[in-house]
This record gives sequence, C-alpha cells and structure tokens, in this order.
Amino acid sequence: MIQILKGHRPGRRRRHLWPFAGIVKPLFCAAVLLFSTAGLFAQDAAAEGQAPSAPDQAVRRIGVDEAVELALKNNLSLESARVALDVKKRKSDLVWNQFLPDLTARGSLSRDNTVSTVSGNIPVTELPLNPYLGGLPSPNIYGVVPYSVDGPQWHVQGNFSASLTLSAALFQGIKTIRMDYQTGRVSYEKARVQMERDVRKAYYQILLAGENVSLLKESFATAERQVAMAEANYRSGQAPQLTLLQAQVSRDNMLPTIDQAENGLKLAMANFAMTLGLPFDTQFELVPVDNTLNVVDLELNELISRAVQNKPDILELRQQLLTLKTSRQAQALQLYTPYLNFSWNYTPTFLADPFKDEWFKGDNWSDRGAFSITLGINLNNLFPFTKEGQGLEDVDNTIQTTTIGLAQMMRGTELEVYNTVLSLEKTRITMEAQNKTVALAERSYQLTENAYRAGLNDYLQVQNAAVELRRARVGVLEQQFNYLTSLIDLEYAMGVSFGTLSSGSAK
Repeated sequence: MIQILKGHRPGRRRRHLWPFAGIVKPLFCAAVLLFSTAGLFAQDAAAEGQAPSAPDQAVRRIGVDEAVELALKNNLSLESARVALDVKKRKSDLVWNQFLPDLTARGSLSRDNTVSTVSGNIPVTELPLNPYLGGLPSPNIYGVVPYSVDGPQWHVQGNFSASLTLSAALFQGIKTIRMDYQTGRVSYEKARVQMERDVRKAYYQILLAGENVSLLKESFATAERQVAMAEANYRSGQAPQLTLLQAQVSRDNMLPTIDQAENGLKLAMANFAMTLGLPFDTQFELVPVDNTLNVVDLELNELISRAVQNKPDILELRQQLLTLKTSRQAQALQLYTPYLNFSWNYTPTFLADPFKDEWFKGDNWSDRGAFSITLGINLNNLFPFTKEGQGLEDVDNTIQTTTIGLAQMMRGTELEVYNTVLSLEKTRITMEAQNKTVALAERSYQLTENAYRAGLNDYLQVQNAAVELRRARVGVLEQQFNYLTSLIDLEYAMGVSFGTLSSGSAK
C-alpha cells in the first residue's frame, strides 16, 4: 500500500519560535493566527461564491483495473482521438451526400452607369401610303413611325441553378472515405491499448517506488539508532568522537536520497492522477499486487509470428497503406477518365424599373433557363509532366515510403520480441538468485534474533538484519515488477488482451 504522508522529514527536529515556553504568549498568537486565517478563508469564499473546502481529503483506494477504467474514460488525449474518430464516422455515414446536386440561389440588383435608349419603328396600319406613291396599286403597303425610349437604369435579376457531376472517381472516392474511417478505428484502438499499457506499467512502477521509499526510511531509522548508540558510547568513554561523527555523517547523507525518492514518488503519483483524469493533488493509494508471480513458458517463433501480424502499430500502418492505395486509385480515375455533368439553371429578369413599375405584372418579367449535359475530360491530366500528373507520382512515392516503413517496423518488432523474451529469461534467473538471497537473509535474521534473545547480540544488530531482509525482499519485488512489465509489453506486441500472459499477478 502506497500513501504519501505529510510531515517532517526523518531526523529533523523542530525548534521553538520563542525562547520562553510561556502560556499567555503562545495562546495569544494562536488565537490571532486562527482568526486571521478564518477571515481569509471567508473572504475567498465570498469572492468565489462558495464555501471553503475541507483541508483534508479522503484517501481514495484505486486498483489496477479501476485505474485503467478511469484512464480510458477521462484521459484528454484519448478523448481527442475519440472526437477525431467521430468526425470520420460521420463522414462515412453521410457518404451518400456525394450524389446530391450542387444547388445555388442568388439575386442581384444592378444600376447602369448611363441610361440606355431603346429605338425602333412602329407600323401604322390606319394610314396607307398609296396616295403618296402616285396612285400606284399597292394596297398592302402601310407606314411606320420611328420611336426612341429610355430604358430602366436599375435592373433586378435572380438565378437558381442545380449541377451534378458524375465520374468513376466519385465511386472510388466513396470507398476512400469509408476506408479512412476504418483507419481511424484502428488508430483509436491503438491509442486505447497504448493507454492501458502505460497505465498498468505506471501502476506497478509507483508501487515499486513506494517500497523503495519505505526501505530508505527504515534504513534511516536504523542509522538514527546507530547515531544514538554511538553518542551513548562516546559519552561513556567506550568509543572515540570519530565514531560518533562517522555515524552522523552516514545518517545525514541519507537525507537527500530520501528527499529525492519522496519527491519522485509524489511527482509520479501526480502524473498518474492526471493520466486518470483526476486532479493532480488527489490523495489516493494503490492496491498492492500479489507477491507470487507465475513464470510463463514462451515460444519465441510463435510470439514473433503473432507480433508481426497483430501488433497495433503494424495494424495501423498496414491500414494506412490500404487507404493510400485506395486514394491513389480514386486520384488516377479522376485524372484519366471523363466526367459527365448535368446542369439546369433558371434566371428570371425584371425588365422594367424596380422602383417605379409594377413588380407582379407578367409583362415586366423575362423567364430564362436552360438544361445541359456536358461530357468532358481535362487534357492536362493526361500528361505525366504536368502538375496534376506529378501529384499522382507524389502519391506513389508516399505509398513506396509507407511500404518500406511497414517492412522496417515488422523487422523491428521481431527484434523487440526477441529482446523482450531475453529480458524475461534474464529476469527469471535473477529472481531465482534473489529468492535465494531472501532465504539467506531470513535465516540470518532468525539467527540474529535468537542470539539477541540469548543475550549474545544487541538489538541494533537485529534491526540491521531486518533492514537487510527487507532490502532483499524489495530486490525480489523489483525483479517481479520488471518481469510483469515485460509481459505487458509482450502482450501489447502480440495484440492480445492484457492479462493473457500476466494474469494471476495483480489483484
């Protein structure tokens, strides 16, 4: 059980603030401090509109499975990946909108810089021109009257159009969008598995750091007892002053190491709390793991074969490669195949003056519109040296680079699994040696305790034997945690659920 306790560092003594331990002065100062502090808290609470918070928080007990659940639920980086996946899912679900036509509606009001004049001839049917032709027989000839009218300077025009372009690249683009969503799912699953792996490893590392801090504190307590014994021997004349000084230096040299270990533990717990989506100052303790660890029989070739097929990083890169190839096919179809466009537009135009004439009179409007079908192809796309053709070459280079990266990752995974298996074997051998050391330390402690009971040793030797026993046990615990974290890395590389190899090690 790991818990950060606030208090004085070991071996440091308090000093009185005043030279006289009177009664009136301490009580008066304590009362002033109490009322001033209460006033400050009241002002802060009034300013923020809430009551002062309790100074002590309940310590929260968290197990490894609960830590994983909190991280998957509250971690901000994972939430960002989830939002990105939702965006791709929405595009995939609405991919049918590629077949919706482009609809446009607009209206315009314009004014000519100069007034336009409309001129022409109006036929006059009531006055025949025969009398003016010398009496010639021409009964069907009539006169015309020329006219000239100023046109409107303001014009109102509307436009509504619909256009739809179909091509072979459109259907391949739909496949690309759906493939991109599948890539997003693989990437999110990879991020989720990585988060679970990191949380489990951090959990065990914090437990080990807590055990190291406890061992350092016990060693410091033993050093303090050694100083007390050396001081008693020096005062009684049984030991020189050098022995006392050496014991004090040895004790004081441990303080920076203890401070560094405690600060490192506090920082690790703060980072762990932030990873779980909790405030960094959350007071919590971790549920300890079982000291027994099952050694797993590993088949190297089988592990490598499964890792190069199922490792999340490889799955993600392989899916990205498939998406690139699909996108390349869509781009090639867009370059080298024709397109078919359907277009229809309607353009009503007001012929009269919009500020003087009647709007709803039918003669004042001109209705124009057209429907067209266009078959075309971009000729620049047919040449590989153009900008469009070079864009396709860039995609081919990206595919080639990704393929090389995939091959490198697969080879790196083989080496990673090989190193992990070697590390597990080395850790197993070290654990066996450490277990023998623990057995020897336990035997030494029993013999020392029996000698103390018989009056042959002092109690300090018993304490030293107890510290050595705890150091040996912490060494075994360190190897167990190393073995467990290596199994977690191996489970990640194989793409199996966590606990498949490391089950039975954590409560």
